[in-house]
Amino acid sequence: MNAYETAEYMFWKDLFSQWLGIELIDVKDNYCLIKMPVKPEMINGLGTVHGGVTFAFADSALAFSSNNTGEAAVALNCYINFTKAARAGDVLTAESILLTDTRKTGIYDISIKNQNDEVVAGFRGTVYKIGKKLTEL
Repeated sequence: MNAYETAEYMFWKDLFSQWLGIELIDVKDNYCLIKMPVKPEMINGLGTVHGGVTFAFADSALAFSSNNTGEAAVALNCYINFTKAARAGDVLTAESILLTDTRKTGIYDISIKNQNDEVVAGFRGTVYKIGKKLTEL
């Protein structure tokens, strides 16, 4: 399987990402660009997107980029910086780019933007390669 087919295979098993409304836009080895519409049920008490939704969206980008070579990887450490509020009706994209890769770990930088190309959050994720093929899980 190529990177896109591997990400698609993973996506169809990932009911949470499907529930979020995520769509795979572009996938290459250790890279992905995904899209998600902001739905009314994603809004918090302040009228903006719940931080947990933004974090989960970025975490999905991390998963699709770090597993798309077929080598299974799990999140080891992640953090996020929120820079601009997202609101109902926005369409967010998350672009995940591999920064550094070792035999057992990888570090990815994920940029989350709205439909106006404004950065709403920056996410950094470290993954641990568990030594199994994705299709073995």
